[in-house]
Amino acid sequence: MKHFEVPTGYRSQLISAIKQKRKADDKLKKDFSPTLLDLGNVQFYLARHFGFCYGVENAIDIAYKTIEENKGKRIFLLSEMIHNPQVNADLILKGVRFLHDTNGNSIIPLASLNADDVVMIPAFGTTLELEAIIEAKGIQIQKYNTTCPFVEKVWNRSEQIAKKGYSIIIHGKPKHEETRATFSHAAANTPTLIVNDMEETKILGDYILGKLSIQAFEQYFDKRYSTGFDPSKDLDKIGVVNQTTQLASDTQAISDYLKEVVLEKYGAENLSAHFADTRDTLCYATNDNQSAVIGLLEIEADLAIVMGGKNSSNSSHLVELCEQKLPTYFIDDAIKVISADQIIKTDWKTKESISVDNYLPKKEVVKILMTSGASCPDTVVESVIQKIAGFYNKEEALEALIEKWTKQD
Repeated sequence: MKHFEVPTGYRSQLISAIKQKRKADDKLKKDFSPTLLDLGNVQFYLARHFGFCYGVENAIDIAYKTIEENKGKRIFLLSEMIHNPQVNADLILKGVRFLHDTNGNSIIPLASLNADDVVMIPAFGTTLELEAIIEAKGIQIQKYNTTCPFVEKVWNRSEQIAKKGYSIIIHGKPKHEETRATFSHAAANTPTLIVNDMEETKILGDYILGKLSIQAFEQYFDKRYSTGFDPSKDLDKIGVVNQTTQLASDTQAISDYLKEVVLEKYGAENLSAHFADTRDTLCYATNDNQSAVIGLLEIEADLAIVMGGKNSSNSSHLVELCEQKLPTYFIDDAIKVISADQIIKTDWKTKESISVDNYLPKKEVVKILMTSGASCPDTVVESVIQKIAGFYNKEEALEALIEKWTKQD
């Protein structure tokens, strides 16, 4: 796999050593058991897989090289490059400016751009429509494209099945940058529709089976389907792709459900003519991180801490998994949000900040599960470990543990 130049400020000596050792011991990635950092009266269990994925490292590598190669020029990103506050703040400090917020609202008018400007596409990709507007100004936007290769894989698979006459059903959050980009690319080739969850998928299934009127369909999916979409014929042949940071199990369940709907309507002998196999569009990092959390949750622990940007979809789903079993705290920074008796977490659904007192139980041994999203630097994970270790006066024990792990490296 390609090596990327990622700033050392995002790397952790401890976490890097742990990841390298686990990788060497488990080359086929079959072992999803966590790594224990035992400091006596506080124990940290780190998920087998967490942190920067291939697509994020690719984006950071391209962004920093773009900045270095274009000194003196105005440099813009179409929106946040990734959903991580530390990385985006660093880019802003280096002079990069964002044209849109994460919901697509304008921050800097596109009319103010000129042909000498540099504009980067974020890791989520962008819409064909926005790309065309930028290119019309004489800006070579594809030259500075940080789109995740696994997002592009979804686009390519969509195009392949579109050529065979299938319409595309996207499992994604309708307002998310990646979903908007995937919708644009898919809709350029075939009728396309977005479903947010299983509840909406069942509504779609009811329409396919003739249990729902076209008026009800249009009401439920308003602004979620491509121009000219005709549900009376465009749902005869369908394939399901996803926003790559969704829960893989949710996408699979949605695909399986629609497959059963197609079986009921057309029969097993006609399944392949009406339903495309698109299982290969699921992102490896999303799968690995979620599988690692499932392995992590086999440990009997007191709480879980998930680190990542509040707008990070993949991080939110890790929180969702953890919350099913134990108290979970979704944070993006150790310094601002953690003290010995209080933690400020993000509600992964509403994005609101919530202060929780006495989050660390008064026990002889406190066990903490830890993971982070695909856009979260490992330095954030280590800083949280260091801070909590300090609450238990375990700084020296942690230093000894770091020395032990790095010597193994």
